[in-house]
Amino acid sequence: MDKFTPFNLSAFFNASRDNAPLMPGGAPPWQPEVAEALATMPGDAQTFWGIPFLLGPAEGGTPCWAILGASASPLTIPLSGQATYLVCAHFANNPPAPKDREGEVAYYPQNPGEHLADYVLVYADGSEYRQPVRSRFEINQAMARNLPFAARPDSGPEAVDWRGPFQPHGPGVWGRYQTGVRSLPSPSPAHYTIYALPNPHPQKALRALRIEPTGRDRFALAGLTLFHGQENPLRRERLQSLRVTLAEGEETTLEAAPVSVDLGTVVRTFTVPPFEPDAWLKAGLQGWGEKSKAAGDPAQPVSQFLTEVTASSDATLQVAGHEVNMGQVLARGEATSSDGKARVEVLTPHKAWVHVTVEDAATGRPTPVRIHFRSPDGRYLPPYGHRREVNDYWFEDYGADTKLGDTEYAYVDGRCQVELPVGEVYVEIAKGFEYRPVRQRLTVAPGTRELRLQIERPFNWRREGWVTADTHVHFLSPDTAWLEAQSEGVNLVNLLASQWGELHTNVGDIRGMAAGASRDDTLVWVGTENRQHLMGHISLLGVKGEPVFPMCAAGPGESTFGDPLWRAIADWADECRAKEGVVVYPHFPNPYCEVVADIILGKIDGVEIRDFGRATLDTMAVTEWYRFLNLGYRVAAVGGTDKMMSSMPLGGVRTYAHLSRDEAFTFENWARAVRAGRTFSSSGPLLTLTVDGHVPGDEIRLPAGGGTLEVEAHAQSAQPFDELQLVVNGKVVAQEAKANTRDLRLRTKVRMEGSGWLAARCWGAGIAWHVWPVHLAAHTSPVYIVAGGQEVYNPSDATYMMTMLEGGLTWVDTLAIPADPERQRRIRQLFLDAQARLGAQGHTHSH
Repeated sequence: MDKFTPFNLSAFFNASRDNAPLMPGGAPPWQPEVAEALATMPGDAQTFWGIPFLLGPAEGGTPCWAILGASASPLTIPLSGQATYLVCAHFANNPPAPKDREGEVAYYPQNPGEHLADYVLVYADGSEYRQPVRSRFEINQAMARNLPFAARPDSGPEAVDWRGPFQPHGPGVWGRYQTGVRSLPSPSPAHYTIYALPNPHPQKALRALRIEPTGRDRFALAGLTLFHGQENPLRRERLQSLRVTLAEGEETTLEAAPVSVDLGTVVRTFTVPPFEPDAWLKAGLQGWGEKSKAAGDPAQPVSQFLTEVTASSDATLQVAGHEVNMGQVLARGEATSSDGKARVEVLTPHKAWVHVTVEDAATGRPTPVRIHFRSPDGRYLPPYGHRREVNDYWFEDYGADTKLGDTEYAYVDGRCQVELPVGEVYVEIAKGFEYRPVRQRLTVAPGTRELRLQIERPFNWRREGWVTADTHVHFLSPDTAWLEAQSEGVNLVNLLASQWGELHTNVGDIRGMAAGASRDDTLVWVGTENRQHLMGHISLLGVKGEPVFPMCAAGPGESTFGDPLWRAIADWADECRAKEGVVVYPHFPNPYCEVVADIILGKIDGVEIRDFGRATLDTMAVTEWYRFLNLGYRVAAVGGTDKMMSSMPLGGVRTYAHLSRDEAFTFENWARAVRAGRTFSSSGPLLTLTVDGHVPGDEIRLPAGGGTLEVEAHAQSAQPFDELQLVVNGKVVAQEAKANTRDLRLRTKVRMEGSGWLAARCWGAGIAWHVWPVHLAAHTSPVYIVAGGQEVYNPSDATYMMTMLEGGLTWVDTLAIPADPERQRRIRQLFLDAQARLGAQGHTHSH
């Protein structure tokens, strides 16, 4: 037997959309504003909540409703056969609505519990069952804004993919799509109420449905369908994660939307990367995500995939064209399609709500971490309050989550609650560069309520005076930035407001140090990233007083169309320093233009060395930095992520700055260390360098003929790396290599024939690379060598920089939109001054 038997009620209709019977005394049956809305309600064959109805005509004057309640006269509808539920599509009148001053409806009042009718089931044996029908319980007003208690509105929510597409659905939908839920479009502001009237005697034959109005108000019956299943067709079971396996030759693609269900909702259909637990537990690189080429392509044919469904136990799943009984799936944990070509199984039939605490192994106290739970089949199991699928698109998800490659993580404050499957579960815990990542296999018993986990800290560089900072973070709230910093072992977050055309971000957070989000050895300081599309970007950190505005200039994509060249980057830098701030060139060297003049003129305190490559450390950032060092311009290496999306972990590239032993951790002392060059930039390894007892940022003076120096570099890491190198004037002069090591030391003597600089760097060339945009490496700031009282100077690099200065000056003269003649003159003069200083430097060295 089919699940449903829709009834044609046309013989009982007494009203059309534009011609309803009048009430006693000649009054219309509906309130005027309700009558207008009712004219747009759907008609003809419709399906609501998976239940088919035969409604009256959608247009014209043909009767389409049975209106009752004008009197106490009953309506009897003959029936035959059996049913477990009689599903009604009906609606009630709205009480008179109060009006506002302009005569518009202020709101629609409700009369909850008002007894409008009895729906009486009459059986063939003469017995009856009476069900009261009450306002907002079994029936709702047509214009109600509140959901009924025992029924459904005709239009319900549907699951949507938060990735889009958005365009077909009009503007303003991106934010709503992030919920994964969209209200089904409705042609009318008025709605039917869909009510499943339970039949307490489903084995008895039915003779009729008799509707007995109380006369208190009007209501209308529009549709009636008999249901022959076992459960209320409007009730859904808990969301279930299912694995679908198709027989050989029955492959499908995810883009074909291979799963549907009649009485329920398919929330998502997806694949996960292959998961081999034993190999995962033993992997060398842990805590930084994984990347698989075997998952994610919706056009790839698959014979096995996962789907998440919430449905009635009477539902039928359609799986790549094969029917599967959902009741059997829920009752047995698995079922096969009627043709034997599709098998569906429940992945986690039993679950436990668990309170998890992660402790620092040394202190025994809860500590914030980045955490990932995984089921044996490879699914991410997020703690409550975190996304199941992390959105890693630009400016679309700035919650406490991150996605590294295919691996999603949640940031938690040391405690979280999570629903885990009973049985085996896998967990990964990470906390920055100084803690050893944890991967464990857990066993969750049916009665498990608490889990205590620990993470060890083999390195504690904070105790040795080192503090860590991310110089470049966007979009997060200060409190979320603090949580992520705590979870990643970062002491200072420079959260940067900026402008992106018409969009301004974090401007409301500019208050200097975010007091409420600065505690427990982690500071959050809100500064600005000031930007021009060709001249360059600059990060202004720790500014006191008024922010340095405007944040952007010279037109799109940084500022708005037609925006003039308000200020030079050097002008922003000077104001920042006057307000006790630190000037950093972000994502060095790009955009590559005015930074040449600014470094030559001494405007920049540090450059972000974050462009660590997998195949080489001599990336553009490193190569161009070396050019400036080879001209005697001293600028520290700092690390910042430019975090603008959840695919980049806060502090994934960070600055390690060394404070003196008697210095407290404050922004001012950190700034002093950066300006002094006591830093290294790292995406994992911990790196030190001494040259004749001197550390990065120091100057060593030698006689004109140079000298020999004792050098020691030491790299340690919680993640494996491969090489440690010593660089002199841009050339690697010594190195130690050992595949997949966590500790390398290099001791050597270096003969310096003249002035120059020395720095250490290390990296991972084998398996030791991240799946996010920056690979595993570290680079110290230099120790500077001055021989014979003269700075290092490389003529070819000077020629290169002269060309760059000429290019910037050309753009200013040719394409820039001047703000006014005086501003334009000052900006031109900046480039001329840099050319003059660089030229004078060359003149000095030639003599």
